[in-house]
Amino acid sequence: MSFLAVAIALLIEQLKPLPSSNPVHAAMAGWMRWAGQNFNAGRDHDAGVVWLVTVPVPALFALAIHVALGQLGAVLALAWDIAVLYLTLGFRHFSHYFTDIQLALERGDEMHARSLLQEWWGLDASELPREELLRHTMTHALLAAHRHVFGVFFCYVLLAAVGCGPAGAVLYRLAESASRHWADRANRVGLAQEDRLMQVSARCFNVIDHVPARLTAVGFAIVGNFEETVNRMRQQAALPAGTNEGLIVAAAAGAVGVQLGDAAQPEVDLQSATAPDDADSGIESLAGAGSSSGAAVPGVGHLRSLVGLVWRSVVLWMLLLALLTLAKWSG
Repeated sequence: MSFLAVAIALLIEQLKPLPSSNPVHAAMAGWMRWAGQNFNAGRDHDAGVVWLVTVPVPALFALAIHVALGQLGAVLALAWDIAVLYLTLGFRHFSHYFTDIQLALERGDEMHARSLLQEWWGLDASELPREELLRHTMTHALLAAHRHVFGVFFCYVLLAAVGCGPAGAVLYRLAESASRHWADRANRVGLAQEDRLMQVSARCFNVIDHVPARLTAVGFAIVGNFEETVNRMRQQAALPAGTNEGLIVAAAAGAVGVQLGDAAQPEVDLQSATAPDDADSGIESLAGAGSSSGAAVPGVGHLRSLVGLVWRSVVLWMLLLALLTLAKWSG
């Protein structure tokens, strides 16, 4: 059932993408604000309480609905999973920015590409050289693809395999959104309790994203340049400040043979960048990710290579999920 749910949700999302301004995302942001206002009294443990209310509670609610509908019929449970995945997973949550930037660069309109990147991430891209503009675009697109597609996909499939229905998709999406939401709040408000919420939500999301990030990197290695990707992943894992995000960027850079990482961080604090609710923010330092002296500098052609890498990886994991589903049905 997991394969059917993901496949149908992705198809619907391609045909009828969810608008960036929609009542579901607005309700999610309102839920986070409500939890912060009602469960955060400034004590040290309150940040953990707020996170538990904000993230696991809705995931358990989604599981409860899945179980209740399953008692009435498998088709109803499948429909619920599809609806949840449609709201939490998909390329169209971010791909319009990437596509517009790619088209602008292909026709030589770098000013428009910079304005789109600034609108997407809320950072000042007006002075970025072309090479850095490409690096930033590729890095942001990679992390957006992971957080909006692969991360949700892996959490959904892994938890659905143990009978948790769509709880994994809700858990991942809310954990990522909470990390982004409280980082933005802490940067704008500057209160100590907001900082604690930011730190707790970031740590919790890093734990939840640990396995999905590595599965995403493995997928890039399989469908890309395997040897170079593994070398980049090993280098990134050896860094003291290595992160989930850094591992993903290093893997993708090795897979397509391009330089990403150090040069893509020109004195910009992406942790404090303000981004819209349907974009990604709170990206930690990616120092060292995707750096290689033998790799090519980013060009417009690498944007197309990146799109191909992501889609090949999607096909890989969908085929694997389909084979597992067939094996389960035949067994």
